[in-house]
Amino acid sequence: MASVNPPRGMRDFLPADKARRERVLAVIRERYRAHGFDEIETPVMEDYDRLHAGLGGDNEKLSFSILKRGMDAEAIRAAADDQAALADLGLRYDLTVPLARFYATHRASLPTVFRAIQIAPVWRAERPQKGRYRQFVQCDIDIIGDASARAEAELMTASLDVLDALGLEGGSIRVNDRRVLDAMLDVFGFAPDERPGVLITIDKLDKVGASGVVAELRERGVNAGAVDALAAYLDRPATMPSFDDAGIRAALPSGIPDEVIGHLVALGETVAAARGVDAPLVFDPFLVRGMGYYTGTIFELAHPSVDYSLGGGGRYDGMIGRFLGQQVPAVGFSIGFERIVDLLPDSAAEGERSVVLVHDRDVPLAHLLALKSGLVADGARVRVEQRAKNMKALLERSAADGYGEFATVGVDTTAESLQFRPLS
Repeated sequence: MASVNPPRGMRDFLPADKARRERVLAVIRERYRAHGFDEIETPVMEDYDRLHAGLGGDNEKLSFSILKRGMDAEAIRAAADDQAALADLGLRYDLTVPLARFYATHRASLPTVFRAIQIAPVWRAERPQKGRYRQFVQCDIDIIGDASARAEAELMTASLDVLDALGLEGGSIRVNDRRVLDAMLDVFGFAPDERPGVLITIDKLDKVGASGVVAELRERGVNAGAVDALAAYLDRPATMPSFDDAGIRAALPSGIPDEVIGHLVALGETVAAARGVDAPLVFDPFLVRGMGYYTGTIFELAHPSVDYSLGGGGRYDGMIGRFLGQQVPAVGFSIGFERIVDLLPDSAAEGERSVVLVHDRDVPLAHLLALKSGLVADGARVRVEQRAKNMKALLERSAADGYGEFATVGVDTTAESLQFRPLS
């Protein structure tokens, strides 16, 4: 028999799971809209060449390609070694590349500073494992057309507000700048052509530690003097730098451009002013984020309840220029929806009345549906169930599906005589 399971790395969602996800998405949408962002929608597919134009980093290797229509067996065999000759479309692997194309297409119809929301599924040919799926939802906000620290601050403030609204107070954001990383590697003495590989290794710092990073760099044979300088920097006494001019400078070697440090300081001051409290920002000079299109500030969302990030993003000023032929500043933040859903308690929607009408077999259909329609008109969510021999199982299932009350309906039951009892 054919398998009835969904494809590997993809999932079905039962009604209670789907309702829970939609409640979380509703909060995210509401908070993002409250911060002045507008939702857009782009196709699930983009041109193959666009998805493989060097904009998506390693995600390009995980793209699902779509076979060209009309190719016969001989044409497929002839093109077997050239994926670009086999495919002309692909499923989007993120929402940033489609947004850049969207902006280039509709720029004349958009405001000078455009604040976009995108909430949609994406697809990656991941190796399926716990926490990694081939289809998952991304929740992105982006600001296009603003090169100032205000744009990053708006993204951070809105994303922290989402966590608070979901009951995940206490979130913080790790912040760095790709220009800081490049300047540090220059100060240490790494050659420009070595730096991409060095950053890949440094990105493993949380997993392998300072000694592991240094050992891997030595094995790769990069500039020995630069590795020594990096090792000495990593061995210095570690302190949690304050997110101000003095704290950021103390966490960095000398020689980092004042302009970059000033941008970070302004960012911290703006977020603090917006939040009305000390900014929950943490400067991390070794935050890398692997996407090659980042050009400036980069950040990751953290929460004390878990040891992994709940989202992240950064500035990608060079991407839209690839479509327009002129540079347009852009910065984005993506919340890890799947991870956040897993953190939240499984609770029904607050303020929503949800009831089950358990009716006898002989209740006329017209009478039953009239009772239901009256409750629906009053704002309730209503399910109708025929009385079962195993009432306990019926009520337990209804409670698991998110219903809170039930009432029994007989032939003579009226709207006024309905007696509701809690399901749990």
